[in-house]
Amino acid sequence: MSTLIQHVVDATSLGALYAVLAIGIALIFGIMNLMNLAYGELIMIGAYTLYALTSLPWPLQLLGCLIVTVVAALAMERLAFRPFRGASGPVLLVTSFALSFALQSLATVIFTSRAKGVALPGFLDKSISIGSVSFSSLNLVSVIAAIVLVTGLAAGLRRSMVGVQMRAAAESFATARLLGVKANTVIAAAFGISGLFAGVAAILVVAQNGTVTPTIGAAPVLVAFVATIIGGLGSLSGAAWGGFGLGAVTVALQVLLPDALAPYRDAFLYAGVIVVLLVRPQGLIVVRARLERV
Repeated sequence: MSTLIQHVVDATSLGALYAVLAIGIALIFGIMNLMNLAYGELIMIGAYTLYALTSLPWPLQLLGCLIVTVVAALAMERLAFRPFRGASGPVLLVTSFALSFALQSLATVIFTSRAKGVALPGFLDKSISIGSVSFSSLNLVSVIAAIVLVTGLAAGLRRSMVGVQMRAAAESFATARLLGVKANTVIAAAFGISGLFAGVAAILVVAQNGTVTPTIGAAPVLVAFVATIIGGLGSLSGAAWGGFGLGAVTVALQVLLPDALAPYRDAFLYAGVIVVLLVRPQGLIVVRARLERV
C-alpha cells in the first residue's frame, strides 16, 4: 500500500509540473489560436535568470525569475507577434519557430552550450516522510504551485475585468471587439500570464535538474504541447487534466515496464498518445465555441 501511495505522490508531482506547462500554452492558443513554439525559450530565460541571480537571497532570486519571464513574454508579444497579427496561421507558427531558434542561438552565444549549475533554496532538496512514504519538498512545492496558479487563474478569469474580456475573446474575438474589448490589452494580458506560468515552470525544472542549458525548455514545451492537444485545444481545464494524465501515465510506465523496456518509456507514452487521438481527436474536453484567430 505504501508503495502505491509513493507512486501516486510521484505522479501527482510530475503531473502538476506538466499542468503548469500546458496551461501556459493553452492560454495563448485559446485567444490567438497560436501554438507558441517559443514558449520553451521563456522557460530558458527564466532558468538563466536564476543562474544570473544565484548570489542574491533566494526570495529575490525567485522573484527576479518571475519578473523577467513576464517581461520577456510581453516583449515577445509586442515585438514578434503583434506585427504579424493579421497574418495566416502558418506564418505565425513559423514566426514562433524562428523566434525560438533565434533565442536559443543567442543564449548559446552568451552563455555557451555548456551546462551551468544553479543553486536554489536548500529546502527543496529535503525529504519529507509520512509513515513509510517519503517524498521531496520539491514534490510538495510543485503541487502547491500548480494549485495556487490554477486557482488564481480561474478566479481572475471569472472576477476581474480583464479576465472576463479574455473569456469573451476566447469565445469570439470579433464579437468581443465589437463590444469594446481592446485586442492589445487582452492579448498582452494573456502573454503576461503565460510568462508567469513559464517562470514558475523554470523554477521547478531547474530545481529538478540543477543545471541550465540553452535547450532546457525544449523537452518541457514538447510535453506541454502534447498535454494541451490531449486535453482539448483551447481548453484550460483540458490542458490541466492532460498534464496530470501525462504525469500519471509516465510514472505508471516507469513502474510497470520491464527493465529491458524501461529505456523506451517515452516511446510507449507517445504511442499511447497517438492511440488516444485516433479514438478522440478533439481531445478530452471539447471547446464548442469556434476559435477565431486575431
